[in-house]
Amino acid sequence: MKNSFLKHLMASATIAACGVLLVPVSDAFAQTMEEALVAAYLNNPTLRAEQASLRATDEDVAQAMSNWRPTIELSGDAGYEKNDSSLRTGSDQIQNRQPRSVSLDISQPLFRGGRTMAEISEAENNVMADRAKLTGVEQDILLGAAIAYLDIARDAAVLELNANNEAVHKRQLEATQDRFQVGEITRTDVHQSEARLARSTADRVQSHSTLEAARSAYMNVTGEAAGASIGMPALPPGTPDTKEIAITEAVLNNPDVISSQYDERAAIDNVDAVWGEMLPEVEFTASTSRDWNTSGESTRIDSTEAMISVNIPLYQSGSVYSRLRAAKQQVAQQRLIVDQQRRNVTEEASLAWENMLSAQAQISSFRTAIQAATIAFDGVEREASVGSRTVLDVLDAEQELLDARVSYTRAKHDEAVAVYQLLSSMGRMTAHYLQLPVDFYDPTAHYDEVRDLWIGEDSSGQWE
Repeated sequence: MKNSFLKHLMASATIAACGVLLVPVSDAFAQTMEEALVAAYLNNPTLRAEQASLRATDEDVAQAMSNWRPTIELSGDAGYEKNDSSLRTGSDQIQNRQPRSVSLDISQPLFRGGRTMAEISEAENNVMADRAKLTGVEQDILLGAAIAYLDIARDAAVLELNANNEAVHKRQLEATQDRFQVGEITRTDVHQSEARLARSTADRVQSHSTLEAARSAYMNVTGEAAGASIGMPALPPGTPDTKEIAITEAVLNNPDVISSQYDERAAIDNVDAVWGEMLPEVEFTASTSRDWNTSGESTRIDSTEAMISVNIPLYQSGSVYSRLRAAKQQVAQQRLIVDQQRRNVTEEASLAWENMLSAQAQISSFRTAIQAATIAFDGVEREASVGSRTVLDVLDAEQELLDARVSYTRAKHDEAVAVYQLLSSMGRMTAHYLQLPVDFYDPTAHYDEVRDLWIGEDSSGQWE
């Protein structure tokens, strides 16, 4: 019966080794990660919404540009009028008229205190800030897709480990029950095997639930169901050589920093725009009109006028001065936000770098632990076959090997996540930098189309 128990254990070990062996990932898995990123880039509604928001911001420039242009209004009216007048001479006079008029008015701003230039510059800086924010959202979406993909790869591997471990414990319980029947071991050994089987079943159920949650997260960010087979992909290129390089590039290229810098410039332009409200305004106006039957029957009056008006503000109840002071404080606020964003991305890059190094160190340690635990498990099995080890010793050695393999899988996942987070902090987690096979969204196309557009209610950008 000892030989039978040894055969069961050797078979279980073989099954476990085959099931949990960490095979290098093929190029197909890397392509699958690329497909996940492409799906997120093309399908994510949050990214699409941010693109629409940017197109709306483009219109602020067109609205600011419109202050250079004239305003033209055509107006007219028509009606019926009856005048019944009685004179002292005793004669009455009745008039039935149908007065009509039409007028054309033109107004052309000539000088607005420099506000037009300031407003155009402010709008352009807001566009650049929103472009950087769009890049930030794109990075968040692609990073979320990458992490969702990596979570599935990790959880699928852990589920396979736990499922194989459950199968091993079932065979071990059968072998233990056989030995108990012939009196080689006690009932305690049987209950120990039963307890380990129940634990492995619980671990398998839990890992299955975790995997389904990861698949739901993947569906949310990509809009597509995850493939049936997903493995841990190769690490993406572009990892910096040193922590200092990562921090420097993050401070220069992170979209959150860039966006805050343009927000500061827009705030400075707003100060100039408010200041312009205290300067004189010069406007040219012209109008022409024609009236029929307004002063009498069968009459017509034509009038044309052109003039230049100058408006010099002397006192505006203090409201403009208050808004000017507020605008200056907003500039100070934005400068502090820029400083804080630099600190934030420095922290993000540093944390991602340290997490990457920590995961790499754990991978090396767990690889050694797997090798040692495998040898130890083999030795405990052989010693148990000659009666120098108990069933509990075998179960403990097997659990230690499983724990090492699960920890190794999770460390590989953590390393990949840290690398992607590092790329994101450096502004490299974009479709263009990753060279995804997609038509890249061009934020300048809509801007160039509407910037100098004089008329039209729609553009090529989607709005429905």
